[in-house]
Amino acid sequence: MTIRWGYGTNGLTDLRLEDALAVLADLGYDGVGLTLDHMHLDPLVPDLPTRTRQVARVLDRHGLSVTVETGARYVLDPRRKHGPSLLDPDPDARAARTRLLIRGVQVAADLGAHAVHCFSGITPDRTDDGTAWKRLADALAPVLDAASAAGVPLAIEPEPGHLLATLADFHYLREEFGGPEALGLTLDIGHCQCLEPLPPADCVREAAPWLKHVQIEDMRRGVHEHLPFGDGEIDFPPVLEALEATGYQGLTVVELPRHSHAGPRLAEESLRFLRAAAEGGTP
Repeated sequence: MTIRWGYGTNGLTDLRLEDALAVLADLGYDGVGLTLDHMHLDPLVPDLPTRTRQVARVLDRHGLSVTVETGARYVLDPRRKHGPSLLDPDPDARAARTRLLIRGVQVAADLGAHAVHCFSGITPDRTDDGTAWKRLADALAPVLDAASAAGVPLAIEPEPGHLLATLADFHYLREEFGGPEALGLTLDIGHCQCLEPLPPADCVREAAPWLKHVQIEDMRRGVHEHLPFGDGEIDFPPVLEALEATGYQGLTVVELPRHSHAGPRLAEESLRFLRAAAEGGTP
């Protein structure tokens, strides 16, 4: 099995970044999903290039690959979770999110990351779907230009409750842009269990041509709650077999953002579970 395992720093927020990376390397992870946020790598600090170079050296020392994630809850607005989004009614607010994603692209290029992750955001009240999709396309266009220039794929994630919530929504957006090479997909395995019509293994096969980033955790049908492995309903061996068959070369990152209080323990248990499941056994 050649799946390359990572763990998201949004599940290790009680640790300094350098300590978190050392823990993951010691456990045997191949890489890390690095969320740009104030406690680890703040994308808004004036010395971001210097700090990014420091992080690059730590990653290199530990032999860790990286993908850049941009889902920090309050990185732009201390009062609104994930605000402002790419769908915000205020064009200046949407532009702030676009600038953040462009910074993410630059950080990813400087770190040698294999992708930059993002999501659409929730459709604001009193906003029709046509308006929301146009806002999303307009706000993402400069990010795609930056991603193309940097040679770093932008991997947008279908997120339950968001405008872009499903694989079908991802394909709609790709068609709107004319199928640009820089626009790829973040597939969250738990989200497939939560709301996709197909089983998670079939979702992996359907998404294979566009996969640029994979997130993984357990989940239950109809409930958007990221769960430790074994606490949900997903049958993981078929999912991992399907993922292996795609030839996907990026990281598959454990996504437990609400479990930072037990991050080191869950990082260890998660890797043990996934390695067993990848061999088709019972963890």
